[in-house]
Parts: sequence; structure tokens; C-alpha cells
Amino acid sequence: CRELGVATVAVHSDVDAQALHVRFADEAVCIGPAPASKSYLHVPAIIAAAEITGADAIHPGYGFLSENAEFASICGMCGLEFIGPTPDDMRRWGDKVSAREAARAYGLPLLPGTDVLSDAEHAASEATRIGFPVMLKAAGGGGGRGMKIIRSADEMRRLFPQAQQEAIAGFKNGNLYCERYVEEPRHIELQVLCDGKGQAYVLGERECSIQRRHQKLIEEAPSPAGDDALRARMGAAAVAVGRAVGYSSAGTVE
Repeated sequence: CRELGVATVAVHSDVDAQALHVRFADEAVCIGPAPASKSYLHVPAIIAAAEITGADAIHPGYGFLSENAEFASICGMCGLEFIGPTPDDMRRWGDKVSAREAARAYGLPLLPGTDVLSDAEHAASEATRIGFPVMLKAAGGGGGRGMKIIRSADEMRRLFPQAQQEAIAGFKNGNLYCERYVEEPRHIELQVLCDGKGQAYVLGERECSIQRRHQKLIEEAPSPAGDDALRARMGAAAVAVGRAVGYSSAGTVE
């Protein structure tokens, strides 16, 4: 922003007054005490900080409100540009079941899977149809929470309630779905950048296969496992979706 001549305002809690981002900004506004619920998650304080400083746009940073569709909507209603995906895109891609539906509609290759599962019996029936093993997943989030490898119908009945409680605790959303489990996968993420007007680019891929408890430990770019032909196929699939939905901002296709 400084190189572009764009003035910046940093918001901070009272304990972060000397944080690096605060020292780098042209202005700073304290938005509350240390608990995130009273500062970095307190939407009225953030909007007020933007209004009193005459800000034109809000960059939400990482975590906190950065993937909150309601916050992005409020920014728009207040005449502030939200630097990130649109609220509709957040809703479409933030829920993994709706994301699967959208990906299927736009021709992305998908593992066999399900819609939202109503209960453990429904899950066991669907998993039998897909073929074990399956991965039971939380629709509302990631990071390994609400995620179980299931190898039999009995195991599904036993672990479904546990996964559902983890999902509710982690994401306030108990919806679960499942898809076929790949025993020794390569976890590849492609970073895409889209302008919302039909232009979409792949900035490269990351190999994220080294994990613990379904959470990435190491990212390596480019992937040592891919060749140019596979890389081109994955990149074409990733940008096709970005163009088709008019996606705006940076995004990751896994």
C-alpha cells in the first residue's frame, strides 16, 4: 500500500498497540480489549473505525472475520469495499456440501460422495453404497475437526455422533457428509487469482501431503510428484471453475 501511495488504517486491541502492523500503518484505531469477541470479531467497532477514518475498503486479514459472509455483506451495505470473495462466493464455497455441488455443476472431477447425512443409519447406508473406506467430514469447516476415517457400517454408527459433536463445537454446524477415502493420496492445492470478469490464473501448486491429524505440517512448491501434463490438467480445472462462477479474489482449489 505504501508503494502504491495508498493510506492505511490499522485496527488493534488494547494489548496489540505496538504490533508490527500497527507500527507500519499511517493511522491506528483501538477497537476494544484483548478478547477477540470484544475487538477483532466486534463488527460495529471495525465498521466505526473505517467510518471515522474515511476508509474506502477493508482488508479482513487472516482468520477472525476473513471468511465471514455476513461481515462482507455489512461492509457492502456501509459503502466499504470488502477485499476478498463476495458474500455469495463465501456461502457457496464455505460449506463443503454446497461446494461439492457447485464443483460438480461446473465439471470438476470429484470423488464419489454424499449430500448432508441425516443420521448415523443414513450415513452407514450411503457409505455402503459408495464403498468402504469412506471419510466422514464436517460440512462447515476443516482443519481435521469432525473428520473420521470409516471402514465399516458399525464403525460409522459408532463414530457418527462423535464427529457431529466435534463439528458443532468447532463450527456451530453439525452437518456431516462423506466421500470415498483414498488410502495414500497426494494432497495438492492450486492457488488461483480471479478478477470476477472472466480472467483467472493459476499461481502454482503446493504439495501438502505431509500431515498430522489431517492437518498440513509442510507445504512444498511445486509438488515433486506432478509432471507438466498433470499440472496443466489440474490448472485448467481450477481456472475453469473460477471463470464459470465469476469468482473474485484469491482462492484455493484442492
